[in-house]
Amino acid sequence: MSGAATYFRAMACNNAWANHRLLGACARLSDAEFQAERVSFFPSLMETLNHNLTVDWLYVDALEGGTLGPKAFENEVPCPTMAGLLPAQAEVDRRLVAFCDRLTDAALAAETRIHRQSRIQSDRTDKVLLHLFEHQIHHRGQAHAMLAGTKVPPPQLDEFFMSDEAPLRAEEFKALGWTEAGVWKGLV
Repeated sequence: MSGAATYFRAMACNNAWANHRLLGACARLSDAEFQAERVSFFPSLMETLNHNLTVDWLYVDALEGGTLGPKAFENEVPCPTMAGLLPAQAEVDRRLVAFCDRLTDAALAAETRIHRQSRIQSDRTDKVLLHLFEHQIHHRGQAHAMLAGTKVPPPQLDEFFMSDEAPLRAEEFKALGWTEAGVWKGLV
């Protein structure tokens, strides 16, 4: 795996880890607290996190060569409770990590076709991945701020995989089935 491909794989892992942390905290809320109206771009944690999920479905499907397109948004809130959202987000996160596991420099430069309402959008795979990661970070930040207005303290999300902090994330990596060396695929 090239340096660029390793970077994208690490970003996919960091994305999944941040989702694991944030959704784990949100799982401590009641359904009513999860669904409660709050101040943000989307008016609740439920709507914000479901938006991330449906956008992931769209982009991960496109990266895998699928044609899901707008069908990803047929139900804007497919998971109205954390009991449904947690496994759905974990599954699409696993798909994204698996996709990034297979990346090469040629695959990063290849075209990804995203089916939109009335057209097919084409762009380089590396650009699509960067867009997807930025989208996730943006809306996780909004959810993080909304969570701060509840009784559940928001988890730290502004971290990457610094080597000397490995013990701090060991339990979470174990829950995700990961190792430090596995995240970096030979660069550790």
